[in-house]
Amino acid sequence: LDGPMAGPALFIIISRGTMIRSSSTVLRALFVATTAMRNAAAGQAQACTSTSSSRTMQTSSTPAPAQAPAPAQVDSYPLLEKWQQSPNSWLLRFALPPDRQYLGDDPTLPTCISVHHNDVHDADDNGNSDTKKNVLKKSYSPVSHPSTIGTFDLLVKSYPYQPGGGVGAAICDLQPGQHLVGKLKAERMVHGSPIVSNRWDNIGLIAGGTGIAPLLQIVRIVLEDGNDPTKIRLLNINRYEEDILMREELDRLERQHPDRFAVSYSLTGDGISDDWKGHTGRGSVEMAREALPPPSAEGGGTSTTMIFVCGTDGFRDMWAGPVGRGPPKADGSKGPKIQGPLLGLLRDAGYDATDVFKY
Repeated sequence: LDGPMAGPALFIIISRGTMIRSSSTVLRALFVATTAMRNAAAGQAQACTSTSSSRTMQTSSTPAPAQAPAPAQVDSYPLLEKWQQSPNSWLLRFALPPDRQYLGDDPTLPTCISVHHNDVHDADDNGNSDTKKNVLKKSYSPVSHPSTIGTFDLLVKSYPYQPGGGVGAAICDLQPGQHLVGKLKAERMVHGSPIVSNRWDNIGLIAGGTGIAPLLQIVRIVLEDGNDPTKIRLLNINRYEEDILMREELDRLERQHPDRFAVSYSLTGDGISDDWKGHTGRGSVEMAREALPPPSAEGGGTSTTMIFVCGTDGFRDMWAGPVGRGPPKADGSKGPKIQGPLLGLLRDAGYDATDVFKY
C-alpha cells in the first residue's frame, strides 16, 4: 500500500450511501488488520501441508492458493487510495472482501469490469428516475496483476458530463471509504481461450489513451510468469506527453525486462516539440512494421504473433476494423462481441485475422 503499483470481469455499481468519514490511514490500518485475519485463517487451514500464507503478489509461475469460486451475488469494494495520473485521470485501489484472496477464480487470467451507475441527470423535477432505464454501463480492466492479493487497481478517465455518460467522472470522484459494488463476469475469450501467457512467441500491443489498461494487465501476466519466454512490443499512442498514462510504470517494466519488453510512443497533437524522439501520428503501415512484431506468416511456421488493439471505437476501427455484435440475449442485454474481418492498417501491414484481437 506504499505506492500506486503494488483483471476476471465485474459488474460494478457506484454506491450512493453515506461516506465513511475516516482518513486513508485508518482505512489502510483496517485493511491490514483484515488481511492479517484472512492470512491467519488461511495458515490454519493449510497447517497440515506446512505452507504459509502471506500478502505477497502471486504470479502465474507460482500457483496461487486455491479459493472458492467467486460468489454469484454482488460484493462491496471500498476505495482505499487514489493517485492522479493526468489532469483528468486517476488510479484507484479497491479492497477485496475479507473472504476473497484475489479478484477472480483464476489468478492467471485477464479481467474486465462493467461499471453500473445510476444517472441522476435523467431524474425528473422531483428527483425521481426509472432505475432500470437510467443505469449507465461502462467497461474497465484492472491494471493490477489478477493474482494481487487483497486489492485491485482501476485506471479511470473522467470526461465532462453528457447525456448517456458520466460513469468515469463518478468513479474518479469517489473518496477513500466510499464503495463500488461488483459482480464477477466470465473470462474474455481470445480466439477460443482466455489464456494469454505461454501461448504465442510474440505479442504486440496497440493502445490508444486509456486503452492501455487491459494491455498493461497482459504485460504483467506475461512478464511475471518466469516460465514464459514471450516477447512483447507495445505501441502507446496519445495526444501529448502529459496524456501518456502509466508511463512511469511502463518504462520501469521495460528497464526490468529489456530482452522481453519494448515500448514505443506516438503523439498525435499539434505543435509537438522538436525534442520529441518518438513517433508522431495515429498510425500507419510503416509505424506498425517498425513498432510491432512481424505477422505469424513471416515466422515460417516457427514463430507466432498476436496483436491486441484497444482504444476508442474509431481508433480500433482504423487499426483493425470494427467489432460486431451477436443477437441480443434473452434478457434484452447486448449480444456477445464478434471480432469480424480484419481491416485497417494491420491488414494492410500483412497481418491475418488470426494474428489480431480487437478489444
